[in-house]
Amino acid sequence: MDILKSAFLWIAGILIIVLTLPLILVIWLLVLPFDSERRVMHRMMILLSMALSYVMPVWKIEIKGREKASKDQAYVIISNHQSILDILFLNCLQYRFKWVSKIENMKAPVVGWYLRMADYITVDRGNKESKEEMLRKCYISLRKGISVMMFPEGTRSVDREIGFFKRGAFQLAISAGKPILPVVIEGTGGILPKHGLIFSTGHRVRIRVFDPVPPELFDTTDPDVLSLKFHTFMAEALREIRSGRK
Repeated sequence: MDILKSAFLWIAGILIIVLTLPLILVIWLLVLPFDSERRVMHRMMILLSMALSYVMPVWKIEIKGREKASKDQAYVIISNHQSILDILFLNCLQYRFKWVSKIENMKAPVVGWYLRMADYITVDRGNKESKEEMLRKCYISLRKGISVMMFPEGTRSVDREIGFFKRGAFQLAISAGKPILPVVIEGTGGILPKHGLIFSTGHRVRIRVFDPVPPELFDTTDPDVLSLKFHTFMAEALREIRSGRK
């Protein structure tokens, strides 16, 4: 049964993405001269994500804490990473931000075109210069008042637990003097795990947005120490979400 449902979900998802491409392309061309920050295109990505997330009848989405983020503040938003579906569901927060995405996603047909039209930030994870350029672009975005969304694990978890955090997001928050907004997502790894192609139904996706932490409360200027603090907090939060306490 899961195989049949998976076939339906893949076909429906691909059709929605492909069929909306001409409309989004026209909108992109029309607003391009007036929308240098790609605000309209990011809004289109949100609408597309919400269509894909809420139209599908095989999962439920529960979001708590969305109001904790201020529209007038740029954040370094960090989230754990269980599945490729995280991008879809985290867009449902409807925040204004630029995704930081691995360069492989930008090269993918159709999906990569969407990401490029929204002018999201890319990184070649194996290239030091690319990482430095990514941080530079993130810094510029934050200075313009636009948040950035990052997965500090750098890759999807294979066991749904939160893996080791890389230092980049925390180095960025320290250097830019911007608050960190922690987000924990649970359930996507059960629906479509890393390397998986078969959707598992009956799961609930739970997203929790926690209080932003301003730079004056970091208590350290060492990004490695800061990353460990947030890892400890988010790992405990994930356990509490699973237990129903959050």
